[in-house]
This record gives sequence, C-alpha cells and structure tokens, in this order.
Amino acid sequence: MVDTMALLPPFIRPARMPRSGRPAAGAAPATGLPADDEVLLDAPDERLGPVLVAAARGAYGPAAALLAGTRERAEWEDRDRYARHLAAFARSRGEWLDAWGAAAPDDPDALLVAAQLAVDRAWPSPARADLLREVSPLITAAARADDRDPVPWRVALDHARGSRAGHRYFGELWEAAVRRAPHHHGCHVAALRYLAAHGPHGAHRECFDFADRAAQDAPAHALVQGLPLRAALACLAAGRGAEVGRARLDAAADRAIALSALLPATAPAPAELRNLLTYVLVRLGRHRDALAQLRLIGPYATSFPWDRVSDDPLGLFLELRADVRSMPLPGAPSAPGGAGTGRGGRAGSRDH
Repeated sequence: MVDTMALLPPFIRPARMPRSGRPAAGAAPATGLPADDEVLLDAPDERLGPVLVAAARGAYGPAAALLAGTRERAEWEDRDRYARHLAAFARSRGEWLDAWGAAAPDDPDALLVAAQLAVDRAWPSPARADLLREVSPLITAAARADDRDPVPWRVALDHARGSRAGHRYFGELWEAAVRRAPHHHGCHVAALRYLAAHGPHGAHRECFDFADRAAQDAPAHALVQGLPLRAALACLAAGRGAEVGRARLDAAADRAIALSALLPATAPAPAELRNLLTYVLVRLGRHRDALAQLRLIGPYATSFPWDRVSDDPLGLFLELRADVRSMPLPGAPSAPGGAGTGRGGRAGSRDH
C-alpha cells in the first residue's frame, strides 16, 4: 500500500496514524463505508455497463443506441462521459468500433468515439503535437456530423491544447463550444487546462478567476460548479496555494460540497467529483468533510485524481480512506492557517 501521509504536507499529518485501518482510540467510528473488497475503480453506471459487455463480445449496436439517445435528449454531460469510457475501452478492445465505423462511416456517435480514441492514443507520445495534427480531420468530421453536439468541440479543445495551438485559434473553438452548451463541464475543464498549460507562467489566479466566473454563471446543479475545485487541485499540486489564499481554496471546496449534496449518493456519475473533492479536502486538513464525501462516494473510486500521485490509484484511495476513518476528528471541520499551501506528491503528468 502507498503511504498516504507521505503525500501530504507535514502540517496536516496527524501525530499518530495507525496503519491497520481500524479507528484509533478516541476516534468516532465511521459508519456507512463499504468494505475494501466492495470498492470498484471507474465502475460504469447501469446504462454503460451492458454496453461494455456487448462491446467485449464485438457488438456495437448497444453503444450506438446509448450515444444516439444522449444526443437526441441533449444529455451532453452523460454523452461526454460515455464517449470517454467507450474510447478508453476501445484502446485495448477496438474491433467493435472498427466494425461500427465500417458499417456507418458517417454516424455522429461512431465518429465521436473514434475522434476521442485518436486523441487518447496520441497523447502519451513524445511526438504528441505532430500526431494530434494528423487526427484533425477526424475531429472535424465528428463536429460536423451533428451541429448541436458540444462534445466534439470538447475533443477539439483538448486537441488544441495538446497540439500547442495559439490563443486565437483556441478562442474560436471555445466560442463554438459554449454557443452549443454554455455550461458544459467538459468544455470548461478543457479550457481551464489550456489556460494552465498555455497561459502566463504560474497562471493560478487566472485559472481561479475563470473557474469562479463559470461557476457563478451556471445553475446550482451544473457540474461546472465544481470547476473551482479543479483550479484548487492545480494550485495544491504545484505547491502554490499561498498565491491564491486559503480562503479561496476553502470556498472552492465549499462550492463543490454544495454541488455534491444535490447529486445522487453512492452513484457512479458523480463519483469523480467526489473523489476529487475528497482529495482536496484532505489536503486542506478538512477531515470531517472528507469523511462525509467518502460516505457519499460509497464503493465508487475513480482513477482521477489519485493517479496524479500514485501508480496504484485504488490502493491509494483505500489507504487514504482508512486514514481518514481512523483519525480523531477535531471539533472544527478545518484547522486555521496555511494547510493548503504546501507541496504533496508529484505534479500530475496524466493531464489528459
């Protein structure tokens, strides 16, 4: 198991941390947490699960029906999430996608998954920028296949970041994306990542400003409410929390807590938000709030953000969960001071 406390700044480590996962003396016992062997990593929801089973057998029909339904109902957040899952599955089992593309070369849904897969395959390469330029026509075809759909534009925004596109071109893509869906979470995350990668050196305040504006303009239930939490993660990962201040980091976490309360408990769809929120809350020393999110997470661990600091994201999640469960919780949910200003773990290279 990974030593989770070694990933955290010294001033938010407890003085005593048992490694057994059992509550320490004086700790209030945590209830409502599933056993370790019940926790799943990146589990699909009830709609995606059968589609992946069918794809493993070489059948693309269920995937086509699932994505067509999200497009018809304008379920853009689900569509984005499903497209990314299907592309990830196709990286190792792609026969069904090849058959789908051959049978329906102009299908907007097949084109979307193929475009996402092409970007995913190019991303880890040292020649990323050159490889991404080669897949531009595929992304263009996906975007043109259904003019209402913002998800190909999110793929295009990621593509522009990876290919080191200039600000003007990225801005044109951004305007096209938000014209189709003003509060689409994936497009906003792509824009935030572009700003962090290609903005002014140390653009943490600029990233926070962008994220705060987007959240303030969005409905209370929109996933964009969690965008400032992404900015907080970037600051904490870079050890630059002092630049934005503890109050702003806490406000980002509080906004995400309010969003989490509006989403279904122990469900796969909100799991990534809650895993990210738990990570940030622990980094801020807010262990009582982190425990509350762990209860809402239930059995649904996600690779992000744990894979930013460990090659064993599930192991890290389970050990951190045991650490939080074992800690004596203070009377206040968070300690005063600069707990969010230190450096912990390695900066995430898995930024796609």
